[in-house]
Amino acid sequence: MRAAVLIPIVGEGAEAGILLTQRAADLKTHAGQISFPGGRCEPEGEEPVVTALRESEEEIGLAPELVDVIGFLPDHLVISGYQVTPVVALVKPGFTPQPDPLEVSDVFSLPLSFVFDPANHRTRIRQLPDGEIEIYDLSYGARSVWGATAGMLMTLYRTVIEGAAE
Repeated sequence: MRAAVLIPIVGEGAEAGILLTQRAADLKTHAGQISFPGGRCEPEGEEPVVTALRESEEEIGLAPELVDVIGFLPDHLVISGYQVTPVVALVKPGFTPQPDPLEVSDVFSLPLSFVFDPANHRTRIRQLPDGEIEIYDLSYGARSVWGATAGMLMTLYRTVIEGAAE
């Protein structure tokens, strides 16, 4: 199954950050977790950019005309069986989040400076029915960004750092 998420970058310079959502507490899956806006590609075969933009508008009120897609990260295979395409984009100034309360309880910006500081890159063991895996867990204040979302943030970090080294 295919899915896509938007990695929306807001602001610039020292003020740049990545918009993340805290999912509503009463959802059937991933309740209360930190995530990027996004979801399943519908209909089957829908392009990841279309999915990421549609879901971002539905979840946080981000109109597609306020988004400049700048690239993609490699697909992430997640425990739920989805193949997720991260779509990286710049958000034009003036956007004010309007979260859909049925899906999102909060929208916040995680500073890029936090993501790009190796001192914040922690891992932990997560128990699964078939054993255990090591996952990233980025604690930011009272929030914990972990699992697929943290993994995608680490892929963004590695992509930028390796690109800057070339």
